[in-house]
Amino acid sequence: MQSPLTVRLVLFDLDGTLVHSAPDLVDSANAMLRALGRAEQPPERVIGWIGNGMARLVKRALTGEMEAEPDPALFERGFEAFKAHYARNLTTRTRPFPGVVEMLERLRVRGFRLGCVTNKAEAFTRPLLEQLGLLPYFAVVVGGDTVAARKPDPRPLAHAAAEAGVAPGHTAMVGDSVNDFLAARAAGMGVIAVTWGYHRGRDVRDCAPDVVVDSAGEVPQYLRLPSETP
Repeated sequence: MQSPLTVRLVLFDLDGTLVHSAPDLVDSANAMLRALGRAEQPPERVIGWIGNGMARLVKRALTGEMEAEPDPALFERGFEAFKAHYARNLTTRTRPFPGVVEMLERLRVRGFRLGCVTNKAEAFTRPLLEQLGLLPYFAVVVGGDTVAARKPDPRPLAHAAAEAGVAPGHTAMVGDSVNDFLAARAAGMGVIAVTWGYHRGRDVRDCAPDVVVDSAGEVPQYLRLPSETP
């Protein structure tokens, strides 16, 4: 039996944790490639490129490699095409994962403060959350450009905790990828790993999280407020 984490603030990753956004990201990447006269990429390959922000996703789509750098002029054209298409289609096919809304409601009713920390730019993050009806749940939203760092750097998580007025030691991070886990550990936060999402085939248990859950509905049972501690 995994032990509950005693926290006041619960931070959530967005893509792959709260929402299944891959269909719209895949469509935007392939719309960009078509606009540049390039061949489309298979959906499963594009999904493997998600997680390090839109700029890196575009670079991966243009080069076919995880860390390669395309021609700067080509990248700028591609990035603008991607952003234009994605801004029009943030929630065309994106939906919360099963049980996510109910989970957030349960945590809010119990008195937890909630936050969203993502590598997606804030200009896309807030509208996406608003369009899906999720924005009111979050006391703080930190995007990939809110501070001068992105996950796996711990600074976005530390910023979220500071904005919420909660110490890192009383905070847990819920995510689907190694970026979330590394950032949370470095920030001194608890780690809850979800087995769905975009983790590139890696078993999240290999990252030694505090808790592993197979469904959103399981998350609340592994969180307790200090006032709920026996």
